[in-house]
Amino acid sequence: MESGNKDEKIENGYQKVDAQAEETPDPNCSFNGRKLMEGKNEDINDKAGKEEVQSIEMLFKDKKVPPWQSQLTRRAFFVSFVLGVLFSVIVMKLNLTSGIIPSLNISAGLLGFFFVKTWTKFLEKSGLLKQPFTRQENTVIQTCVVATSGIAFSGGFGSYLFGMSQVVAKQSSEATDPQNIKNPSLGWMIAFLFIVSFLGLFSVLPLRKIMIIDFKLTYPSGTATAHLINSFHTPQGAKLAKKQVRTLGKFFSFSFLWGFFQWFFTAGDGCGFSNFPILGLKAYENRKGDWYQDLRPSSLHGIQGYRVFIAISMMLGDGLYNFIKVLGRSIAGLSKQLRNKETGTVLPVGDRPSPEVPSSSFDDQCRTQLFLKDQIPTWLAISGYVLISAISTASLPHIFPQLKWYYVLVIYIFAPVLAFCNAYGAGLTDWSLASNYGKVAIFVIGAWAGKSHGGVLAGLAACGVMMNIVSTASDLMQDFKTGYMTLASPRSMFVSQLIGTAMGCVISPCVFWIFYKAFHDLGMPESQYPAPFALVYRNMSILGVEGFSSLPKHCLQLCYAFFAAAIIINGIRDGAPKKWAKFIPLPMAMAIPFYLGSYFAIDMCIGSLILFVWQKMNKAQADAFGPAVASGLICGDGIWTLPSSILALAGVKPPICMKFLSRSANIKVDTFLGS
Repeated sequence: MESGNKDEKIENGYQKVDAQAEETPDPNCSFNGRKLMEGKNEDINDKAGKEEVQSIEMLFKDKKVPPWQSQLTRRAFFVSFVLGVLFSVIVMKLNLTSGIIPSLNISAGLLGFFFVKTWTKFLEKSGLLKQPFTRQENTVIQTCVVATSGIAFSGGFGSYLFGMSQVVAKQSSEATDPQNIKNPSLGWMIAFLFIVSFLGLFSVLPLRKIMIIDFKLTYPSGTATAHLINSFHTPQGAKLAKKQVRTLGKFFSFSFLWGFFQWFFTAGDGCGFSNFPILGLKAYENRKGDWYQDLRPSSLHGIQGYRVFIAISMMLGDGLYNFIKVLGRSIAGLSKQLRNKETGTVLPVGDRPSPEVPSSSFDDQCRTQLFLKDQIPTWLAISGYVLISAISTASLPHIFPQLKWYYVLVIYIFAPVLAFCNAYGAGLTDWSLASNYGKVAIFVIGAWAGKSHGGVLAGLAACGVMMNIVSTASDLMQDFKTGYMTLASPRSMFVSQLIGTAMGCVISPCVFWIFYKAFHDLGMPESQYPAPFALVYRNMSILGVEGFSSLPKHCLQLCYAFFAAAIIINGIRDGAPKKWAKFIPLPMAMAIPFYLGSYFAIDMCIGSLILFVWQKMNKAQADAFGPAVASGLICGDGIWTLPSSILALAGVKPPICMKFLSRSANIKVDTFLGS
């Protein structure tokens, strides 16, 4: 604003409208919108008027916001179930290959919009449409789908849970006694997830108003998803969404058919396009080395020990740096919020009335009014957390006898604080540090239990308990932010999160079980699905129980060096100018191919290069359609694993083996075949 007087007039004008709205509550915010748009508040200057015209909520001022029960439709949950299965397969495939999981919020919102919009258009033309498709229902679908597929990650099928298995234990050659091994079984996996996956939702539920309204945390992923969902339901946004879905479909089809085509040439070991020697045959032949011929390749005292523990040291260095960074920013931000007079002297919790918080725009007024309308009682959150904690403390030792009840109780005492820290940090930085909190639980509980009492398995189980709590807590707040910006009720958000989590607790273990039964070499280093993080997490647990004695010669010194290098590289990246920082690699991204190999790093490098060139040529087009292209490629490649798993279970094998040989080797093969 141009002057302080004008600011005061505008603020007084808003307060006047707010007072009128309080006298005559309107769940759709249309009262406020009409008053502002009709010029009832003459004190608002032309500049403010232009800002209001650009308001998101003004675009929807004539559309009624349905009550929270009407946002939870049967068609929404049917679409959520279908997309939940789809994304769970994709996340599971990524879990068991590279271990890197991209954000799927935007894809879930886009596909949810496309499916329901297509269905409602068909019903509308036939005159059978009873309830129009709203952005609130779209938000419910996105929330439910992300909650469902999120279990495929936090469930640990590519990390701590599969790390308990005998397949992974044999690769470490340490702590292979039966009390430190638990093979996957559909029954106990589903039971475990139902016991631990809901606590995080109740742990931060009373703090939703503090995080979203009082502290105004940004939650970048949730905000970006909300902007997209809002845009989908405008005429211009619907047209763009249609084009984005068409682009996603094209690249989905291409990726799926390419996976199908590749399958025909993988009849044996080392066959197929995935074994193409991009860097030359000589490099391919020496990709692993053979430094310790007298020891088994899986021994931690051989090359495997150096590869695994150096990768672990880089991950821990990267995790520690970001943990301190996010925690520091969280403490600084929290201190500032607590000192800020605008938040008042008492922080509101749950459904308690809050101190006066001035709204800076019509959108904020509207969203705050709707967000506070459907309260979720604080007693429900507290009693839910206590009840589930009691059930979990009593039942988890029956699934994992090594995880004593008092270990679980200690975790649940500290979990709400850690869940708040993770949710607050994610709101500031968009980083969820769930895996880092899980690693802390590995070392603490594993060392507490000790090797002779199944400390390795206890540490991995404790990791799962902690990861599920802090991960679902930050996911819930992200979804509350999305719901806040799309005027979706907190109640509908919470219910859809509960239903999505429940679906994920069944769908994810079933999807993993298909992989586990279809691919008998699952988890082996040279297999199609090596599950690299499973061995990493198990060896972290071994390290926590046995200490540094499990490391091979001079490995500790190398670990120190790479641990420090990870911290230094992160520091340089954060301190460098933005235009140069993007060229400095992330230590976490360096650590994974260091252990697993370069095959997926090359794919990502090529994809990043294509996107970089595309942005230089047409930035607007790249920003609009880049995520759709990436989602299509990821979805197509991921979904192909489902029919390939079914073919493997049915005993159908590829007909052709394609291998790449040098000229001399090819001559020898021809001579042999000719004889």
